[in-house]
Amino acid sequence: MTGIVTEPVGESGRYRVGVDVGGTKIEAVLVDGGTAIRASHRVPARRGGDNVVEDVVGLVRTVAGESVDRLAGVGIGTPGQVDSTAGTVSHVVNLDIDTLALGPEVSARLGGVPVRVENDVNAAALGAAQLVPGAKGTGAVVMVNFGTGLAAGIIVDGVLQHGFSGAAGEIGHIPLDPNRFDCPCGQRGCLETVCSGASVQRLWPVDGPAMPDLIAQAHAGRADAVRVLGIVSHAMGDALQIVAQTVDPRVIIIGGGMAKTGEPLIEVMSEELYRRERECPFLQGLHVADRLRLAPMDQPIGALGAALVI
Repeated sequence: MTGIVTEPVGESGRYRVGVDVGGTKIEAVLVDGGTAIRASHRVPARRGGDNVVEDVVGLVRTVAGESVDRLAGVGIGTPGQVDSTAGTVSHVVNLDIDTLALGPEVSARLGGVPVRVENDVNAAALGAAQLVPGAKGTGAVVMVNFGTGLAAGIIVDGVLQHGFSGAAGEIGHIPLDPNRFDCPCGQRGCLETVCSGASVQRLWPVDGPAMPDLIAQAHAGRADAVRVLGIVSHAMGDALQIVAQTVDPRVIIIGGGMAKTGEPLIEVMSEELYRRERECPFLQGLHVADRLRLAPMDQPIGALGAALVI
């Protein structure tokens, strides 16, 4: 569904808008009192803080129609360093944003509608948990986001976990990889340097998505592809094992751009986990591979999750 909501937003303010800010597009959805999406719209992302604020406000007005002032609130999922309490975001390199009071500025332009800003991976985790079978309910669920970077969104009993400093789930900057590649964060050997979407593209440079081609070439027996896939899958196994042994979620959702690879990606991850299980009875009992689920890549999980942070 695209465009303006086809029924008025009730006086009770049960509708919410979720906005997913990405490096190439910004998408908004109107969500009713449950989790049903009643309208959606997207625009290409423009660089610069003023443009981002303008686009977010425009999208909210598009999907909410004439009833913006009766919204329960607006949630925004964005990359970068997010201070949800203040509603600010910093260091969004892809959009040329150093520091931006995104929440306060959007709220002011919408006449004071409550706005909450959340990390994009956390927002996507909330959205995916609504749509992936077995992910709703009590207990822990984690989405591991293999996107431009690597991070995890952790949900316990339906509540996002941020930690003391907001760094909960930042598994991409755990320096475990033996290749010891330099990481922009200042460390060497971060998992993100070998199993994020950007790093796989660097390790296996091809036109188009790298992971599907890497898997296909490795399965065809190409020696350099087998070597690179071994590096990538080992780091993926580390990431999944960290999540399984620290949070012990009943479901591990695989998201991010690399999830578009589909079942072949799950197969690669599972093979790595099974290999580890053969050497470790402790891991055999965890059945980590059985917990893996693909995020629904045809759904606006980031925008849906952003609406749910309100």
